[in-house]
Amino acid sequence: MPTSSLVDLDRQHLIHPVTNFHAHEQRGVTVLAAGKGAFLTDIDGNQLLDAFSGLWCVNTGYGQESIVRAATEQMQRLPYATGYFSFGSEPAIRLAARLVELAPASLRRVYFTQGGSDAVDAAIRYITYYYNALGKPAKKHFIALQRGYHGSSALGAGLTGLPVFHRHFDLPKENQHHIASPYPYRNPVGQDDAAIIGASVAALRAKVAELGADNVAAFFCEPIQGSGGVIVPPVGWLKAMRDACRALGILFAVDEVITGFGRTGPLFACAAEDVEPDLMTVAKGLTAGYAPMGALLMSEAIYQAIADAAGADLAVGHGQTYSAHPVSAAIGLEVLRLYHEGGLLANGVAHTPQFAHGLRDLLAHPLVGDARSRGLVGALELVSDKHSKQGFDPSLRLSERITTAAYRNRLVFRAFGDNILGFAPALCYTQDEFALLFTRLQRTLDEVLDQPEVRGALA
Repeated sequence: MPTSSLVDLDRQHLIHPVTNFHAHEQRGVTVLAAGKGAFLTDIDGNQLLDAFSGLWCVNTGYGQESIVRAATEQMQRLPYATGYFSFGSEPAIRLAARLVELAPASLRRVYFTQGGSDAVDAAIRYITYYYNALGKPAKKHFIALQRGYHGSSALGAGLTGLPVFHRHFDLPKENQHHIASPYPYRNPVGQDDAAIIGASVAALRAKVAELGADNVAAFFCEPIQGSGGVIVPPVGWLKAMRDACRALGILFAVDEVITGFGRTGPLFACAAEDVEPDLMTVAKGLTAGYAPMGALLMSEAIYQAIADAAGADLAVGHGQTYSAHPVSAAIGLEVLRLYHEGGLLANGVAHTPQFAHGLRDLLAHPLVGDARSRGLVGALELVSDKHSKQGFDPSLRLSERITTAAYRNRLVFRAFGDNILGFAPALCYTQDEFALLFTRLQRTLDEVLDQPEVRGALA
């Protein structure tokens, strides 16, 4: 089909996620046609270096033949198996067992979802059931972080701490609360690690005291805040928040949808600080984006309390048609093999210094105020005044200018609306591909800087 016809059909019928509908109609879709390794090819034949792994998810890179074979063989053997009525499939059973083997030791049970948003929803529902089962029905309040992202579903979007996910959606709910992000670059207490950690712990304690410990169910957080601007807390922050939750008698739920599966170095970011959460949500890198799948992992204590409350005769009323889908599970097993036996985790760790240095070298650029990363997730924060850390006026539409210039330079990453550029290169990246990334990124920033409106906005 001609490109123009596809663009017209897209305008007329396809609703895109998290986009301005009218702006998208005016701009038109960029149709992606193929992918191989770290590169995408659009329908016009332009080859683009993907520095965002699709949407933080294609950790293996595109076109991994062993993943395609695993999916094909499973589709030929058994393309679907319901998890209802005590049915199941071998790939799903094996994947659950493998995840428990690899996850923090506190997590012993796995519920499979279609992605990260419904994994968060499942967590909220099971937590609610859990406290009702314990005879503590007042524990219905949830606390999360400003700038945090926990999906865009009916429940999880309220925990998400980004206003665009709340506007006109009647969110957050009355039982959903937020405390300040650790955000080292813009933290009121400064950039001292101990002060940032102490401020977060104090904020959590204060919020629980305000609501009453008997009313608070759980605290949700990402080890690194992804869609909120790649906010990288100090080392030790995650463990301190876990310890605070233990002391306060509330559940500690970690959202590793973005950080899981090698994105920060270890398979799970929790492992870097030996943190054992009560619940953990994962998705994205679980199947490397080759098929939809997420998962909620929970402790044995939560599972048993729910099981006991249901008794011998009542079903636990939560489920989805595509939970534990055998094709997705087969893909997940192969993706996990590639992380370990295929050397992808090791490759990501080996190239982390090059990625970190490349970002930090750009601190010398007139537009860049901050560079931050952990593992292969990172960000540049653009400012009009490096001393005051003043951003750019929204009317300048800097993110659109950056995105347009990046495409001209055949580079894909995420330009957030608040002057932050996000990067999440695949774990298969080579030294040459990292060098190409930063060459194209430097050129992109230079081209935007040369625009009179942008240069004129600098202090």
